[in-house]
Amino acid sequence: MTTVVTGSSGLLGTALVSALRADGHQVRRLVRRAPAGPDECFWDPEGDVLDPAALEGADAVVHLAGAGIGERRWTEAYKRELVGSRVSGTHVLATAMARAERGPRVLLSSSAIGFYGDTGDRAVDESAPAGTGFLADLARAWEAATAPAEEAGVRVTLLRSGMVLSGRGGALARMLPIFKMGAGAVLGSGRQYTSWISLPDWVDAVRFLLAHHLTGPVNLTAPEPVTNAEYTAALARALRRPTMPLPAPRLALRLALGEFADEALLAGPRVLPRRLLDAGHRFAHPTIGEALAAVL
Repeated sequence: MTTVVTGSSGLLGTALVSALRADGHQVRRLVRRAPAGPDECFWDPEGDVLDPAALEGADAVVHLAGAGIGERRWTEAYKRELVGSRVSGTHVLATAMARAERGPRVLLSSSAIGFYGDTGDRAVDESAPAGTGFLADLARAWEAATAPAEEAGVRVTLLRSGMVLSGRGGALARMLPIFKMGAGAVLGSGRQYTSWISLPDWVDAVRFLLAHHLTGPVNLTAPEPVTNAEYTAALARALRRPTMPLPAPRLALRLALGEFADEALLAGPRVLPRRLLDAGHRFAHPTIGEALAAVL
């Protein structure tokens, strides 16, 4: 196959491009700078610039581009950037796919389990409706932006990813220095759920979805989500370090991180990968202990 990848320089994109090339596939990267080689094509999602010719002859697109959810405090300006980088970029890409004469007929477009909002102890799969809050609204608009491609007959699969575990980047990498100092702590009550997936399993799930005809939302999470207290204990065990005896107070987290703390740290959905499991996909790291051992 020839696969076009956006966001190819990020944690997920780098791992996916490497895996696809190792499988013998051709990869074409969309970049927002001057192309540095024949495998790169320019696009400007903010400026609504993508020549459909950049997609000609490709079989599939994996769309991963977007500003990082946890990179900065959620000011109103940064929330607009989060929305714009996802919704506008996805619409530009989907429109170019619809216009390309010999363009890709498969679009795997990134989304997030924030779609479900805070579900408490209730486990949800892809049949669950959207939740409430900024992340849920963002995910809903993000997914809707794929409509031009779907209306043109492109097979659209929505990658609702959980927290991807890797020691090289993402949320886990930011936690590691704290936990290595023995300063890791349960966040708030610790009863909120963390729905996670190891980076190798995330890559394998995307490869599986490129090869299997699943449309609509697919949860990219491991089959055993854990509470924050369970996650904290598992990470401490993996690093052989103690944790703080008292939890990090909810108020302190809210003062430090604002709305992000409320939606992404102190609450979360308990998500199951029902469609992947029903389609026959198997996880290399189904438990949090196995996943942390693998990525650390």
